[in-house]
Amino acid sequence: MNDNPTHPGTLLRRKVAAKHGLVVPGAANALAARVIEELGFEAVYLSGAGLTNTFYGMPDLGFVHLGDLAKHTAALRDAVKLPIVVDADTGFGNALNVQHTVRTLERAGANAIQLEDQVSPKKCGHFEGKAVIARDEMLGKVKAAVDARAHADFLVIARTDAAAVEGIDAAIARAAAYAEAGADITFVEAPESLEALRRIPRELACPQVVNVVIGGKTPTLDAAEFGAMGFGLVLYANAALQGAVRGMTLALQALRDGGRLDEASGLVATFAERQALVRKNQYDDLEQRYA
Repeated sequence: MNDNPTHPGTLLRRKVAAKHGLVVPGAANALAARVIEELGFEAVYLSGAGLTNTFYGMPDLGFVHLGDLAKHTAALRDAVKLPIVVDADTGFGNALNVQHTVRTLERAGANAIQLEDQVSPKKCGHFEGKAVIARDEMLGKVKAAVDARAHADFLVIARTDAAAVEGIDAAIARAAAYAEAGADITFVEAPESLEALRRIPRELACPQVVNVVIGGKTPTLDAAEFGAMGFGLVLYANAALQGAVRGMTLALQALRDGGRLDEASGLVATFAERQALVRKNQYDDLEQRYA
């Protein structure tokens, strides 16, 4: 199993290692993941913030539990063939809990896990008031995650939120230490200037993530510009969610104000498009086969 060149984790490792700015959109559910796959993206990110916002109507403040995350990971795995990166927040506890988290999510179908060094309960990386755990504690979590994986190309992404707490120098130093501890990819969250952005891939040897939070703290550039800087993965964790919220709002405003809503409005997917997205024709064929 570990030498399969078409394994999703192996494919993801190769893409990110090229440091050409692989664009990875986030999905909060299987339907969004299917849209991402249909549009030709090469990987999908299961967003903890997206799950929290979508399924609970709550902010990204650490409300997701491992059982929720595993259930949604499995749903994405059933829906798409793409490599799946899963946002596991702080790993749901200490280093031993992190090992359980890795095993659970890998069994559920994840190909990479993102772990961060915030205290628990965590906050969205672009919120104020964050705090981080000691570097040595996070090093233990990274080592535990690496030891727990079953497949060599199950990737461990170590995120640091220290830039907002200790400064960009400390954040880069933490990322370097996490890579030395075995992280495959590191992720300095929420750099607030172009110079800070440039420093990250310049000073860190392993592949890096840049998180493009629309309306957040990090400067927004074209994906090609991030790739030219040397970032391996350009994450748009909640672009689909923010687009969906705007789309729902516009469609429902039209219904409220006009008293009707139809396909001709251009505000909704057609009925046929929706059925195609969930591949109803395949179920029709199966129904006939087993009738």
